[in-house]
Amino acid sequence: MKWLTVTLVLGLLILGATAFATRAADDKKADAKKGDPRVFELRTYHAAPGKLAALEARFRDHTMKLFEKHGITNIGYWTELESKKGEQKGDPDDKLIYIIAFPSKDAAEKSWKDFQADPDWKKVKDESEKNGPLLREKHPVESVYMNPTDFSPIK
Repeated sequence: MKWLTVTLVLGLLILGATAFATRAADDKKADAKKGDPRVFELRTYHAAPGKLAALEARFRDHTMKLFEKHGITNIGYWTELESKKGEQKGDPDDKLIYIIAFPSKDAAEKSWKDFQADPDWKKVKDESEKNGPLLREKHPVESVYMNPTDFSPIK
């Protein structure tokens, strides 16, 4: 009789653990379907002729820190490996390409608004452009908001 009681108790424990594990797996699948709310932004800055180095310096020395201050996560920064055919370094199409992240699209809008209103940013921008704007006049910035796919290694 003692053996039967132990077997029943163990069976109930195993059944309960299985039900819990199944529920946890279902919850995880549901969360995956909802997707991570984090939003990425791919930005391309077209530097004014001869200003790419100054633009990079502004990001390196100031902008990245100010982004963090306003809840913007720096993911990575790049320049083109090679210029397009017919272009040379220093051409008007020198680009700074970067990806940043935000907790959500609403957070992105708030972060950008707060960043642009920040007196520290205004001071840095004015000082860095005392010898002329760092971005070209026509189409200086391209921006694309992105959501990671379910198979993306970065989320």
